Amino acid sequence: MNWRHYVILFVIGLMVPFAVSQYQTLPGYMDADYYFAGGIQLATGKGFTEPYIWNYLSDPQGLPTPSHTYWMPLASIVSAIGMWLTSQTTYPVGRFPFILLSACVPLLTATLAFDMTKRKLFAMVAGLLSIFSLFYAPFMPVPDNYAIFMLLGGVFLLLAPRKQKWIPLILGGLAGLMTLARSDGLLWLGLAGVTVMWKSTTKESGEKNTFKEWLVLIVPSGLIVLVGYLIIMGPWHYRTWTLFHSFLTPGGGKLLWLQDYRETFIYPAEKLTMDSFMQGGWGLAIQNRVDAIKSNFNTAIFAQGEFLLLPLILIGIWQLRNDLRTKIAVTGWAIAFFVMSVVFPFAGARGSFHHTGAAMQPLWWVAIPVGFDAILAWVQRRNQFTDKNAPYVFHGMVVVLAIIFTGYLVNARVVATGWAQDDVIYASVEEKLQENGISPLDVVIVPNPPGYYVRTGRSAVRLPLGDESIVLDVAQKFQAKYLVIEHSDSLGALQDLYDNPQSNATFTYLGEVAGAHLYRIAP
Repeated sequence: MNWRHYVILFVIGLMVPFAVSQYQTLPGYMDADYYFAGGIQLATGKGFTEPYIWNYLSDPQGLPTPSHTYWMPLASIVSAIGMWLTSQTTYPVGRFPFILLSACVPLLTATLAFDMTKRKLFAMVAGLLSIFSLFYAPFMPVPDNYAIFMLLGGVFLLLAPRKQKWIPLILGGLAGLMTLARSDGLLWLGLAGVTVMWKSTTKESGEKNTFKEWLVLIVPSGLIVLVGYLIIMGPWHYRTWTLFHSFLTPGGGKLLWLQDYRETFIYPAEKLTMDSFMQGGWGLAIQNRVDAIKSNFNTAIFAQGEFLLLPLILIGIWQLRNDLRTKIAVTGWAIAFFVMSVVFPFAGARGSFHHTGAAMQPLWWVAIPVGFDAILAWVQRRNQFTDKNAPYVFHGMVVVLAIIFTGYLVNARVVATGWAQDDVIYASVEEKLQENGISPLDVVIVPNPPGYYVRTGRSAVRLPLGDESIVLDVAQKFQAKYLVIEHSDSLGALQDLYDNPQSNATFTYLGEVAGAHLYRIAP
């Protein structure tokens, strides 16, 4: 690999997410809304606070409230960097750092591929596959953790086999950055420890270390990993301690007791207990986990395995099975699948497993050309496709296939159906509320508070799970005076209020905007 190869990958890697971003005028879903809104708060000097609440798991007491008590802050920090540099808080400025990070993913993937295989062709193919990434492509330009996790996970795998004494410190620091991006980044702290253990089992001569020799090596290295982690995460854990008298936020623990995804928005959060979990019964708990396994398995096949390319990934992993980096990635993936299917089934099935798997994705892209080359070698041993140019032709076909499928998926997910359809209506909702006398300081109850804030600049809190009385409790605590209920198949106890908007005198019906019903809440 030379600098020209990297320039080609960087330019294409920049052009593709930039082109996708031109069809994305808004973040598009609540995670990205939240990270972008957090970036605005940081860039405007308001620190780690937020004028919106999207769940009640950390028992917020009012507005503004401490931010990032559920989702972690790194994506917001990255988004804020663009705003700080330009002194603007527009969405194109907030997302631009993520487009740049996306352009770096193929550089890292190609470097990892060349380091593992010493083949320029494999490196270029892997780098191009990371650009035309099928199901990941629509999400690369938005303020989220996909590009961040791919880069941090790729660097971790690239450095893991190195022998230098400072490597454990760097691995710990990378695990810290990944935890600062997503709470499941803690998995990589464990993987850093496992890496140290594996590397300490044998001497450079290949002989096995005795248990005493292994222990002498692993203890100081493990402590160095922990130091690296705490350099990054120590201040954030201290902040969490000052807020909750715990190093971990309370919301994560409450997620253990969900029996329905909608309970993420339960109010008050104290209702989520082991007893509430047991009331649902073991049958429901088991069914939820079976459903999560099915969902995550589909994610593994279609998103992470890229569907038709999955056999090549599996063959490539087998070819690279003795490489430490393959062992790390496969172990991490297996642990993530278990945790996101059994421990946190709702989070995993609704996107967390897709997010988590992004960190291992660079190695899967490396495995594709390796797996294809193994198939081609098998065929050539039978005197088929023996031309010297055959590898270039067939590997080129794999890249073309990825380009076609990526174009199809981007068109289907972003271009044809429109991006951020739900958030687009909030500007019209706000206009309607202003016509009905809403004041600048009034708070609104909506399904997507960060999205409403991004679109309108207005404080908002989450529509809670429950009936009208629960909505009134939320309205009283957070001084909310208006309610927005959007059409949904899972409104639960609020379905009757939506279907019969004038059935409750406490909620004065103000009209409908694109299927959303608007109400003024009586004092």
